[in-house]
Amino acid sequence: MITTVSLKDVLLDSTKEVFETMVFMAVEESLQDGTSLDAPALLATITFKGRLEGCLGICCGQTCASAVAASMLGMASGEELGANDVSDAIGEIANMLLGAVKSRIQNEVGNIEVSIPSVVEGRELRSSLGEGSSQVRIRVSIEEEHIAELSLLYREGCNH
Repeated sequence: MITTVSLKDVLLDSTKEVFETMVFMAVEESLQDGTSLDAPALLATITFKGRLEGCLGICCGQTCASAVAASMLGMASGEELGANDVSDAIGEIANMLLGAVKSRIQNEVGNIEVSIPSVVEGRELRSSLGEGSSQVRIRVSIEEEHIAELSLLYREGCNH
């Protein structure tokens, strides 16, 4: 059975894997709850359904998002990225994170169908899953310089 505790570990391990292998940046869980994200913030979300259904989100400030996008795209420091490039990169991060989570939990929950990612300017992912939903939240430090928040809203659903 999937628990909030095990999903937190899965989400953190998946994040470390994606950032180390695809973004080439180190990520560690941050215990600094008081640190706020840079404004404006970008929120990338991707939904999933199956026996487990919900939404994964990653939220970070514009400076963090630009640094992540530049590293992911192998750009030299100082090269300018357009807003669409940054948005696309953060959406792809959400997609890769959910893919890594899915591969880790698939044996326990079966197949999960995944949507395409969506990126908006904003900060908070709120549950609209109703009763019986749970949420895992993790704050991470990227390269000891940037802060991002990860959120996984979920509930056990019907097997569609």
